[in-house]
Amino acid sequence: MAGKKALLTAAAGLTAGAVALRRLTARSPEPDDTHRWLVVTVQRAPDDVRPHEIGPLKDFGDRIETRINAAPGDRGTELAARFRDPAAEGGGSVAARVAGDDPRQDLRRALREAKALLEAGEVLLPDAPPTDHESPGGKLIGTLSRRAGGEGVL
Repeated sequence: MAGKKALLTAAAGLTAGAVALRRLTARSPEPDDTHRWLVVTVQRAPDDVRPHEIGPLKDFGDRIETRINAAPGDRGTELAARFRDPAAEGGGSVAARVAGDDPRQDLRRALREAKALLEAGEVLLPDAPPTDHESPGGKLIGTLSRRAGGEGVL
């Protein structure tokens, strides 16, 4: 009985994964989606935000364009950036994102670091290593932590 239940659970999980993968790969990107702005909200006045002077964004030079707007509801400043040349983004394929080769990941990281520098004066990093022992769970957490740097989420 327990074996049958485990087999059904595994089959349902594989089916759900296959459906999700098919939806991700079958979806054609919208024209706006391939060249969209990446935005962070910074808790500073718009006059205090100068993206061309912030280290992580300054490193991109003329490859990116930036935009600064007051955030809705007087909640700081929206700092937006995108590549000037849509081809520089690499198309944003799922495979490139999973492999960590999507150039937008570097821009996302630069925006997060710029936000941290503007708000706290430094970029705070998680403790390394994230676990004290090399168990399977610890290896999984370490892998997820490394991947989170590119996307900003686990």
